[in-house]
Amino acid sequence: MMPTSIPQQELMEPGHTACQGCGATLAMRYALKALGKKTVVSVPASCWAVIPGAMPNRTLDIPMVYTPFAATGASISGLREALDIRGDSDYNVVGFAGDGGTADIGLQSLSGAMERGHNVFYIMYDNEGYMNTGVQRSGSTPYGAETTTTPVGLERNFKKQQKKIVADIMMAQGVPYVATATIAYPEDLIRKVQNARKITGPKFIQILAPCPTGWYYPPEKTIEVSRMAVQSRMFLLYEYSEGKFRLTKPSRPVTVKEYVQSQKRFSHMDENEIRILQEEVDRRWGELLEKESH
Repeated sequence: MMPTSIPQQELMEPGHTACQGCGATLAMRYALKALGKKTVVSVPASCWAVIPGAMPNRTLDIPMVYTPFAATGASISGLREALDIRGDSDYNVVGFAGDGGTADIGLQSLSGAMERGHNVFYIMYDNEGYMNTGVQRSGSTPYGAETTTTPVGLERNFKKQQKKIVADIMMAQGVPYVATATIAYPEDLIRKVQNARKITGPKFIQILAPCPTGWYYPPEKTIEVSRMAVQSRMFLLYEYSEGKFRLTKPSRPVTVKEYVQSQKRFSHMDENEIRILQEEVDRRWGELLEKESH
């Protein structure tokens, strides 16, 4: 990780209504440090739709727009065009959506905004499930995870599909700036948002935001679990900027088995199921190493 000075300005006030240990709150806090005061955020149905608190109270010191679940891409497109018409082109327009509203329900709207080339940010905070509505599985939920819609029980009906990586989809679509980050490495996260600000056009950043409520680990372990996700390569950190790709190599690698053992949502997995997950992690690691070499 390249050293980055963390801006001191706080645009997120204390008093939010998130669960203890919520990774999504840190994702917003760090992103706003990098974006600055001249920022407008559009939030769809998600945990972050309730985290700011009930009106007239709010947690953020910037304008917020609440938008329907599927419409974040359309919302930020309209906000960008309206601000430009008003002469406020120096404002950052940001869609801040969870994985359910990005990988699934909002994917069409996101893809459209990126294809049209709007000068916007789309930040996906990835807690790997529909946590706000009761820990249901999303396309971003990893293989093997137990959720309320993939309960294990006698039928072992855990999530059987591999995780959908939206950042990879955005690279394939040719978005000028795409990055992944996580709240365990705030300097890296902030640096990537700052780098994205230098790009005129669409920017997409996927931030892993562990959820103690839905991943079933003690809330004080959020940073540790987030770090282990990177060290096990379950969540890879990379930056793709105008055709140049850079992959971060874990400094202290751990196995996938060590990572899944840190969360009760994987506690049912046997050695064969962990092997399947490890093989997919190894396959994607090799794929991205090859991409970096070209």
